[in-house]
Amino acid sequence: MIRNFLTVGGLTLVSRVTGFLRDIVLAAVLGAGPVADAFFVALRLPNHFRAIFAEGAFNAAFVPAYARIRQQSGADPSKLFADRIFTLLFVVQAVLLAIALIFTPAVISVLAPGFVRDGERFTLAVELTRITFPYLLLISLVTLYGGILNALGRFATAAAAPILLNLSMIAALALAFFFPTAGHAAAWGVFIAGCLEVLLLVADTSRQGVLPAFRWPRLDEEVRLFLKRFGPATIGSAETQIALFADTIIASFLATGALSALYYADRLNQLPIGVIGIAVGTVLLPEMANRLAQGDEGGARHAQNRAIEFTLLLSIPCLVAFVLLPDLIMRALFARGAFTATDAAAAGATLRAYALGLLPFVLMRSAAVTFLARGDTWTPVKALFFAVLVNVALKIWLHGDHAQVGLAFATSMGGWVNLILLVWFAHRAGLFAFESEVIRSAVRLAAAGLVLALVLWLADAPVRALLAGRALQNELALALLALIGAVVYGAMVMVLFGRRWLARFGGGAGKGPRTPPPPDASVV
Repeated sequence: MIRNFLTVGGLTLVSRVTGFLRDIVLAAVLGAGPVADAFFVALRLPNHFRAIFAEGAFNAAFVPAYARIRQQSGADPSKLFADRIFTLLFVVQAVLLAIALIFTPAVISVLAPGFVRDGERFTLAVELTRITFPYLLLISLVTLYGGILNALGRFATAAAAPILLNLSMIAALALAFFFPTAGHAAAWGVFIAGCLEVLLLVADTSRQGVLPAFRWPRLDEEVRLFLKRFGPATIGSAETQIALFADTIIASFLATGALSALYYADRLNQLPIGVIGIAVGTVLLPEMANRLAQGDEGGARHAQNRAIEFTLLLSIPCLVAFVLLPDLIMRALFARGAFTATDAAAAGATLRAYALGLLPFVLMRSAAVTFLARGDTWTPVKALFFAVLVNVALKIWLHGDHAQVGLAFATSMGGWVNLILLVWFAHRAGLFAFESEVIRSAVRLAAAGLVLALVLWLADAPVRALLAGRALQNELALALLALIGAVVYGAMVMVLFGRRWLARFGGGAGKGPRTPPPPDASVV
């Protein structure tokens, strides 16, 4: 399982690194003006619907069902199930795409009403959305293929697919002079990327002999059960997107550049969420689903507790850096070309607000797997409902005085509400318990994080003064502080835990499933 965490996390890291290169190019070419705002709305719309109908809801319902059918009934019934779901997914997404292309101006008016009074941004947003929206259909197919491969224990191809989006957009922006605007170039890069991702996943599923085909979608027992679970999962994903829609709607009324600040700050915040939180959740879902299908309840809980430890180990340094050094991070990565120091300062303040919710967001996927692996898609919806209420209410309250920083802070508080409720629901149902070892690990990692924060706070001013006036001073300062931080945090982890604790995260690589240790009697 840890090997798969590292596979997905490593490829996600490559994706995020190429994504940062993409964003550096975007910032230099688009800046934070009207063309950038229009493109980010056009990019957000298919991504919102993708998160509702594809990645979030679909994976939550499909992966446990497919893993259970294959585990209990064999390859042929699971292939039949996948064929029928593939046909349903394709038809629904094709209809949604047709509606979206016809009614794009109305959709933009609802989701970015502030653009209506700005003719340039509104017209651009409509044009660019019609180019990017087919990406939703393509990425939905990628999600299906990836879910099948994940259930088979193959994670690399699906994790690598997003790299194609970044490379495609960079290539398109390099050829921006062939397009009416740089926004048009970026939008066509998104569409081309979707085509390339589909081809990549089709090749792998075909090699494994599990490529789904069109088949009349009979509503047999398994399909009905999938739809029964897909409904709540869709509602839950929609609740998440409501909060993101609120960001887009409210930010469209703020000063030009607010949407761009949100975008760049969120991109940084999504680095640990994607590389750590989502990667762990992606591997943990089929791991727990397969173990539960075999009746191995203890093994499923053991896997979950190890996943939580692993997540905390890697995410605490990111939290410290985003809270203490957001302005330096933004200047080092993006302050060039059309992206000014003022833009970087606005994005940095937004990143700090997002970072306050980093821990719940990286742990949320692992907590939700408690229910999803058991086919319960309703309980995460209940937790998310209250989180969204808090999130949206805070956005409305804070945006007037704090602009996009208030929106980011509201997102963080919603994340904490969601995580706390997930853990409480799971504990009340007797499905989840923190081993005493996990609690001890969390306390020690928090101590290592506090030492790291103190060292970075003390080193920040001297490092900046040392490099002041040099070429690439921001980039060099960030690199030096990152090196200092890595050494300090690594040393603290070794002192507090020792080699034995760290070795177990790599000791099982290449081996079959391990038998978990006896349950810890001292759990809470």
